[in-house]
Amino acid sequence: MIFIVDSGSTKCDWIAVDENGIQLFEKVRTKGLNPAILTPDELLGRIQENEVLKMHKDAVTHLYFYGAGCGTEGPRLSLDRVLNSYFQNAEVEVAEDTLAAVYATVEDNQPAVVCILGTGSNCTYYDGHVAHQKIQSLGYIIMDHASGNYFGKQLIRDYFFNHMPENLKVSFNEKYNLEPDFIKYNLYKNPNPNAYLASFAEFMFLNKECDYVRDMIKLGFKRFTKNMIYQFKDKLQDVPVHFAGSIAFLSQEEIKEVAQEMGFKTGNFVKRPIDGLVKYHTKKLGKH
Repeated sequence: MIFIVDSGSTKCDWIAVDENGIQLFEKVRTKGLNPAILTPDELLGRIQENEVLKMHKDAVTHLYFYGAGCGTEGPRLSLDRVLNSYFQNAEVEVAEDTLAAVYATVEDNQPAVVCILGTGSNCTYYDGHVAHQKIQSLGYIIMDHASGNYFGKQLIRDYFFNHMPENLKVSFNEKYNLEPDFIKYNLYKNPNPNAYLASFAEFMFLNKECDYVRDMIKLGFKRFTKNMIYQFKDKLQDVPVHFAGSIAFLSQEEIKEVAQEMGFKTGNFVKRPIDGLVKYHTKKLGKH
């Protein structure tokens, strides 16, 4: 049994296939497994919670894991040790989520700039063989423009600074618990504050007819373009820019408008990379 896993900070999808690439049972979903923010005990606890994974853990021979927070060696090795300790019969490979986005969006190994806009955000250049990054992500506090947690932070700030239109303030207050102590508890004492912030981003997509929301999305994406996509400005005349992640998928119209303004062409939009990962690994299995 082979597990192919795609994890963000909020959710983690697991798909099991046999050596012929045939899916063995329904997709399994756990909480996100981001080793940059979770301790080894927290990572293991989230895996152990799932009865399906527990049932099949000894039958797994290969596990291909792609995840947020796996772009630097320390967190990647931490998660690698956790997975090896739980799936003791499996060969485990852990790679960063940008590689999953490449495999899910790129067709026929064509060069492209590939972006992730989900709970967090990132960007890479794929030359047809290797993925290249020029900037290491420092996470949600400093970076992650145009991500779910970025927009959640903007919405909360605008609400409390009175920059949000009054009718939206009423709706925002009805939808979320905005007691300052509750927000601070979730930001500073609960695990996964980035996922907590990202949970507010849904509000944007429920109110996209509002100029305030559309302007917020476009401004966030312009900042992401300047800081991340423009790392590869010399490539943009020749290759498309692909996108993976729920924020990108739900913001296609705004992203295309910004792309036209800022001089690059958009390519594919994929909400969740897991299906593309299954196709990629199934094709690889067929070559053996």
